[in-house]
Amino acid sequence: MTAIERGLRLIQRELDDGTFKFRDTDEDIHTAVERRLTEITPAGASLHAGRSRNDQVALDLRLYSRWAAAQLVLAVSGAVDALAIKARDHAAWLMPGYTHLQRAQPITVGHHLLAHAEPLLRDAERLRHAYDSADEMPLGSGALAATTLPLQRERMRRELGFARLTVNSIDAVSDRDFLLDLIYGCTCAAIHLSRLGEDVVLWASSEFGFVRLPDEISTGSSLMPQKKNPDIAELLRGRTGRALGSLVALASVLKGLPLAYDRDLQEDKTALFAAVDSTLDSLTAAALLVEHLAFDRKQLAAAASDPGLLATDAAEELVRSGVPFREAHGRIGKQVVEGTAKAPWNARASLAKRDLVGAPHPRRVAARATAVRRQAAALKRWSETHPPGLPK
Repeated sequence: MTAIERGLRLIQRELDDGTFKFRDTDEDIHTAVERRLTEITPAGASLHAGRSRNDQVALDLRLYSRWAAAQLVLAVSGAVDALAIKARDHAAWLMPGYTHLQRAQPITVGHHLLAHAEPLLRDAERLRHAYDSADEMPLGSGALAATTLPLQRERMRRELGFARLTVNSIDAVSDRDFLLDLIYGCTCAAIHLSRLGEDVVLWASSEFGFVRLPDEISTGSSLMPQKKNPDIAELLRGRTGRALGSLVALASVLKGLPLAYDRDLQEDKTALFAAVDSTLDSLTAAALLVEHLAFDRKQLAAAASDPGLLATDAAEELVRSGVPFREAHGRIGKQVVEGTAKAPWNARASLAKRDLVGAPHPRRVAARATAVRRQAAALKRWSETHPPGLPK
């Protein structure tokens, strides 16, 4: 171990136990570490050779972004798995499907829950793309024009576990696209969790009554003793603005910046940390929310018995007999208005006929839930092996 390595390990311990002393003359953490290292060993004066805070910060951001992307994928896998488990257990539970918040056609609880899992799976792929976007090693780029010293960039890349080297020193210190990719992934996940939260808020209302909220995921009122409020679901909606605000904030910082480095980029970390922390919290809370949801089968079945849900089935039955669909649509629509429409079968029989890939047939729903659980497990395995460990 070199004198510099021994000194840096001592500084790490001082930072960890709170004994590191910052001075007013320290411009930032970089100069503070270099100053303290030089106090420990004369070799510390060589620490900054061939380096700039510009490429060091770019490296730190990429290291953090890879870690954050992997942690977010892990959190997504937990939320997706919770949805898939609940969907599998409710694959055959009837409920109405909605468009415009109006009852539309019969589906199952499991089918609806999987409709929330699918976008989260896409979010995981966005986050893995953000990981790949950050997986370039910028050290050696210097302030903007690299260095005249013969640094071994490829060796540094291998030891730090990066997939690629940056190939333009100006771009390497000014690029924050990988942060936009990561925050965009957070924003999409937050938006999708917001939609899940809104559904739960509606389902928990007296007007729907589809779910009961156990104490683990609700609170009471300080005044009204009968209340059970869907706090977690509401916060999933409310927190969306944090990630979205971070995306807009960072995009605004980057807009119109001249190359290469500008102090404006100091603002990138505020946006980054806010988006990552908020999204991690929301994903964890969403998994807890779904795990504790208690559906009311009787209330769901009563809503699914609405004969209007089968109006489209009646029109399609006419199509089977040779009536053009538009004419069949008109006939059934008129019967609905007149109150004479008759369902050709019940909701459960309707589901049995919907035996297509992606349809709400209970068997299809159960099979898809199992497949989604496998995808969640694969995401978990990926996150546990990324990023690679740093040198000890």
